[in-house]
Amino acid sequence: MDTIEISSLTKYYGSHRGVEDISFNVKDGEIFGFIGPNGAGKSTTIRTMLSLIYPTKGNIKIFGLDSVKDAPKIAEEIGYLPAEVFYYDDMKVRDLLNYSASFYKKDCKKRIVELSTLLELELDRKIEDLSSGNRKKVGIVQGLIHDPKLIILDEPTSGLDPLMQQKFFNLLKEENKNGKTIFFSSHILSEVQKLCHRVAIIKEGRIVRLDEMSNLREENYKRLTLETEDSILTPLGAFDGITDITTTNHTFTFIYKGDINKMTKLLSEINLKSILIEEPSLEEIFLHYYEKGDSK
Repeated sequence: MDTIEISSLTKYYGSHRGVEDISFNVKDGEIFGFIGPNGAGKSTTIRTMLSLIYPTKGNIKIFGLDSVKDAPKIAEEIGYLPAEVFYYDDMKVRDLLNYSASFYKKDCKKRIVELSTLLELELDRKIEDLSSGNRKKVGIVQGLIHDPKLIILDEPTSGLDPLMQQKFFNLLKEENKNGKTIFFSSHILSEVQKLCHRVAIIKEGRIVRLDEMSNLREENYKRLTLETEDSILTPLGAFDGITDITTTNHTFTFIYKGDINKMTKLLSEINLKSILIEEPSLEEIFLHYYEKGDSK
């Protein structure tokens, strides 16, 4: 069964594009990545899912329910962390979280303490005294205190230091092991690469790729680094599938997509001192979709 079903979703702000004709599903129990740069339509999609704004056309189902008609019922089982969090500055963290918990028909006190301890969040400090990273921690706790079935995260790690980011990722993995579905929206591709099972790439309001994370990593893209006796490698420039060539002294690095046997034949004609063949990062693959307009 699918937790989220989005069909032909379009949202315009007057004459300005939000998203256009996007369709995808998120399966029960998966961590789904939604990646694209700022302005691509990620937050518009999320806000429409949550019925904070309404679609121009198309429809969304969450837990099999209509996202607009059944919004109050759906909201009971969703934990949401927006890209930016804003709170009443004069409230203490504890009071704010208790206030948030009062909207749910559950006792959240134990969960507040557990999550705050894990994230090193001081409950008796005032919101106005918190750094941006600690305010983000408040948002994380607020989104998880009621044990939601679906966790929706919009650029969730901004403001968190690297050690806290790792704690947060471990927390999400644990939530996922416990059966939670996670929708993870980000422009930081290494985050998506670490966590997600499937990923949708959004470009200028349209989905340009939807695939298993493993398929994106394991496509025929390779990053090659050659150390040679020559300062110029004439054969490389004319070989199909080679992009992003960089040169430092006698070291050449490039991305190759194609038959690796053809590449090894080419390399046999070059006077090599060393060679390194690696899987490229998801970020390098991702850039190809934006620069070349690939809609595979």
